[in-house]
Amino acid sequence: MASITIRNLDESLKTRLRIQAATHGRSMEDEARTILGAALNREPPKPGNLAAAIRARFAPIGGIDLPVIEREPLRAPPGFDE
Repeated sequence: MASITIRNLDESLKTRLRIQAATHGRSMEDEARTILGAALNREPPKPGNLAAAIRARFAPIGGIDLPVIEREPLRAPPGFDE
């Protein structure tokens, strides 16, 4: 088993850890291990589809119809014959 040392731990955080450990009937070390395990064993969030998220966010508002803009024909590409 590996061990770690946590330096510069805020005193109020250490106190809260001690109280929570006592509430659960565990040592501070065991409580910290449980907290770390719970935090790191969660399923990582799956990357979302940005377009679907935006669509879902604005779907209740409804859509709009944009006019079709007429365009001029494309110009002829330059020739390199000369």
